Amino acid sequence: MLQRRTMIAAAAGLFLLALAPALAAETIAPNDTARFLAGLPPAESSPLAPLTKDSAWQQHARNFDAAFGRLDQSQLAHIRTWSASNITTPQPTVFYTFSGPDFLYANAFFPRAKTYVLAGLEPVGNVPDLTNLRGYLAPNLYHLHASISTLLAHTFFITHRMRQELSVGSLNGTLPILYVFLARSGKTVREVTRIRLDEQGAVQPDDGPVRGNLARGVKIVFAGEDGEAGTLYYFSTNLADDGVKNSKFLEFCEALGPGDGLVKSASYLLHSGGFSKVRDFLLANTRAMVQDDSGIPLRYYDPKVWDLQPFGRYLGPISVFPGRYQREYAVLFQKARPINFGIGYRWRSSESNLLLAIKTASTISGEAKTSADAKSSGDGKTPAAALPGAALRPTLEERGSEITSSETGSTRQ
Repeated sequence: MLQRRTMIAAAAGLFLLALAPALAAETIAPNDTARFLAGLPPAESSPLAPLTKDSAWQQHARNFDAAFGRLDQSQLAHIRTWSASNITTPQPTVFYTFSGPDFLYANAFFPRAKTYVLAGLEPVGNVPDLTNLRGYLAPNLYHLHASISTLLAHTFFITHRMRQELSVGSLNGTLPILYVFLARSGKTVREVTRIRLDEQGAVQPDDGPVRGNLARGVKIVFAGEDGEAGTLYYFSTNLADDGVKNSKFLEFCEALGPGDGLVKSASYLLHSGGFSKVRDFLLANTRAMVQDDSGIPLRYYDPKVWDLQPFGRYLGPISVFPGRYQREYAVLFQKARPINFGIGYRWRSSESNLLLAIKTASTISGEAKTSADAKSSGDGKTPAAALPGAALRPTLEERGSEITSSETGSTRQ
């Protein structure tokens, strides 16, 4: 009997030992995880606090302190100043399509937004219980740093490199990068939830298989340095016409509009006929658009609807994207105002172009009247011909260079 009791006690001990990592994971606040990955100290009471004594984490923290310090000084601080001067009536929602996990630039251009919607092909991925990485911190933190190195240096992701670096270790997908960018932007992560969209475009918990192509993602609730609450949505979804028509992503976004839009380093996908639904959505549902020349082609911006304000210098696309030169852009940018930060594929400040398109007050008033008339008549939809920019849409879409299926919805070169 004594031997049997001893065996039971030993088995129970092993069971509790096996449970320890899971129990530890439950006690790790998401903000501590975000700060740890970002090279910032977690709370002293956090199970992650002892790992900050690891030399690999300390070197990681020094590297990130230096990298993000340079980025803020050369880029983000200048963008925030530019935004405060030029985006005077920001909307509470920002739509940043073809973004990948780039919360940094969304927050820099639109620091007063309450809701950020990011979308790209990259999967959400996972962040495991980091206490289980003891002894394996160095390679995992190295790959995390390497995955975002091009954005830190050149303002955009090279997608295949990001995927490659985050497929090697225990950290994968966009979630660890979102954690880093939120923490380094001074945000406190409150809640992280896996989500999916239903047939009406409403958010549901992602707790099982999803039918069809309904978009899946993550919802992160955070607080700013001022304590104000904010929400970040990231959706892993195909933004091409044949994908977005069934994902309900645009229906979800429409319920949050009107908002402001951001497009940069978007592989000129909005120049092709295969991404017209996202292009039309942005034209119809944004009050201000910030973009480089890889965004919406200039011919879609009706000058009666949009006030076009060019900044920087337009030199045309880099050689990777032949056939995307816009003569209209070149003419518009002859009267551009200077900027002191880089953006897009031509990431040097002396070569970068930035277009701020602001919808005119008369157009906004007309939209409100059209919406009110539609509601009074029982029709909640605006005719396609009445959408902003409709008058300038060509009858035949520009095909441009062919886009392979592996590139469809891709965000970077």
